[in-house]
Amino acid sequence: MKIICFVVNSRANYGRIKTAILASKSNKNLHTVVVLGASGLLFNYGSIESIMSKDGIDVDFRVYSVISGDTPELMAKTTGLAVIELSSIFAKIKPDFVVSVADRYETLGTVLAASYMNIPVIHTQGGEISGSIDESVRHACTKLAHIHFPATTQSARVIEQLGEDPKSIFVTGCPSIDIVKQATDVPTSQVLSNYNGVGHLFIPENDYILVSQHSVTTSYLNARDQIQQTLSAVQKLKMQTIWLWPNIDSGSDAISKMLREFRETNLENKISFYRNFSPEDYVRVLRNSSCIIGNSSSGIRESAYLGTPSVIIGDRQSGREHGKNVIFVDYDSSEIFRAIEKQLSSGKYKSSHLFGRGDSGQKMIEIIDSLTPRIQKVFHRC
Repeated sequence: MKIICFVVNSRANYGRIKTAILASKSNKNLHTVVVLGASGLLFNYGSIESIMSKDGIDVDFRVYSVISGDTPELMAKTTGLAVIELSSIFAKIKPDFVVSVADRYETLGTVLAASYMNIPVIHTQGGEISGSIDESVRHACTKLAHIHFPATTQSARVIEQLGEDPKSIFVTGCPSIDIVKQATDVPTSQVLSNYNGVGHLFIPENDYILVSQHSVTTSYLNARDQIQQTLSAVQKLKMQTIWLWPNIDSGSDAISKMLREFRETNLENKISFYRNFSPEDYVRVLRNSSCIIGNSSSGIRESAYLGTPSVIIGDRQSGREHGKNVIFVDYDSSEIFRAIEKQLSSGKYKSSHLFGRGDSGQKMIEIIDSLTPRIQKVFHRC
């Protein structure tokens, strides 16, 4: 029986691998081990262990690796600590494969620890192009990984360009689309009743927009000014808004402080602030929204399948494949405002299957079940 270890590091991270974990647990040929770490354990960034428990996923190991603060120095130290802690866990469980997701700096800690310990690494969502440090981390993880599960054909070609063997690359789509496909329709007011938000009292009868904007690590000193531009545009719009708290990247403290100041000094605004939602509830909120604004990859990925209009701000998602539902704008309140108005007038877009058709998690596990672990990598010349 193969031992498969999944490492989950954040709320978004979980949504992008959940269905694969569930499929693994139902496969009699696989023994599934789940490690939860980094911001996924922290209340301020949406601790997700309770959500995982409700989904029937038990956490086998916890890795407390986050060093408090939001500077690049502490991101680097957090990555190093993750390597140290995960090495001990991997030595204990001796997995046949370690599965790591996407492009977080915590992901780099996972693949570093596993690859140095001669454990085959399965990396999902490699080959994608974007801005920020995520771009470099993603490709670094690709070079350390042994098996690749890119979401799109274009991403698979990028992985080949990085010198990876085509026989190690399997285009599976993204498991987050599985959740989008499976999530039942639930009114947003019913979803929100299960969470403690602050700010504006949500009015079910009114349309709303969804905002999810994080700091850009390569320009984190500008985070306050960048979020101010978005706040100004949303305030000018005077439309009911659900605003999600930022993730743990460098600059997040400045964004959080700016949002708190705005909430306290603009008592008549129509913005409701929430820490996080479960993956299914997030899909429901996104599906029912009139538009998503910010720089979250869900404004590229899940929104494409749902056909939800999207306004992507800045360069955090620069270069990503995207559907026709996306407009890219700079950190400029007037430009953001005009783009939102344009998207609101467009209505829903046609659903796109760019990132999968809703069966990615099961595909991944069927492939893993058929794999023979191997360690030695050879640069493949295109």
